[in-house]
Amino acid sequence: MSDDERDAFTIPEFCRRHGFSQAKYFELASAGEGPRVMRLGRRVLISRESASDWRRQREALSAEAAKASA
Repeated sequence: MSDDERDAFTIPEFCRRHGFSQAKYFELASAGEGPRVMRLGRRVLISRESASDWRRQREALSAEAAKASA
């Protein structure tokens, strides 16, 4: 099954899809800036919807920062 067909991603898959390291993911998560996660036993997954919401939030923050610096 390709990533485009999946409804949830592991942390390594999420990081690969978004082009940053797992260390950066954990840095964001510890600062409260990571995506929502769900736990299934010992597995930690990030739903497609959570990833999409997280991207929108990051885009909004970037837009606000650009306006503030202009």
